[in-house]
Amino acid sequence: MSDPANEQTLAEQAPARYACRACGYVYEPSKGDSQSNVSSGTLFEDLSGDWRCPVCGARKSQFENIGASNAPSGFQENLNFGLGVNRLTPGQKNLLIFGGLAIGFLFFLSLYGLS
Repeated sequence: MSDPANEQTLAEQAPARYACRACGYVYEPSKGDSQSNVSSGTLFEDLSGDWRCPVCGARKSQFENIGASNAPSGFQENLNFGLGVNRLTPGQKNLLIFGGLAIGFLFFLSLYGLS
């Protein structure tokens, strides 16, 4: 049995993005930095100490961790529950929820057309 103190959600395991506090540029490990010849997949922690923000030139110390993107929230063992909804990213869940609300609203409005 695994130790609950060592367990992390999938979003916590995914590579974190970092945002520049000066200009708002977001470094995403999946994209890298083409201006500085940083290949995709390079973690922020693995960037050289003299790496600078490609937009404003701020130092690496001016960046803050803003978490991962496009990672399902929750633990790996829970992803198979909930009819597959647990595998959705937060953006996909928002689309599902608000899309369903919009369709329901349109259906409600269509009832006014009944005679």
